[in-house]
Amino acid sequence: MSTEHSSSGRRVLIGRVVSDKMDKTVTVEVTRTVKHRRYHKFVTRRKKYKAHDENNECKVDDTVLIQESRPLSRHKRWVVVERR
Repeated sequence: MSTEHSSSGRRVLIGRVVSDKMDKTVTVEVTRTVKHRRYHKFVTRRKKYKAHDENNECKVDDTVLIQESRPLSRHKRWVVVERR
């Protein structure tokens, strides 16, 4: 999707929720397209992030905006800012 910077300087990403089975945590898949260095074709790259969802309101297939934060657990470094 896209990468932006908020006014606080923290990264902001847009992605799709692929799992909501954990308590107060969702797994968000961020998709981006990059141009291959040798073949000059556009390739899809995907990465999954674990994000904090305080009220357990995000469901699978929701589009969400996540923002970088301090480490909240071993793998969680993102917070859900809004559902779209």
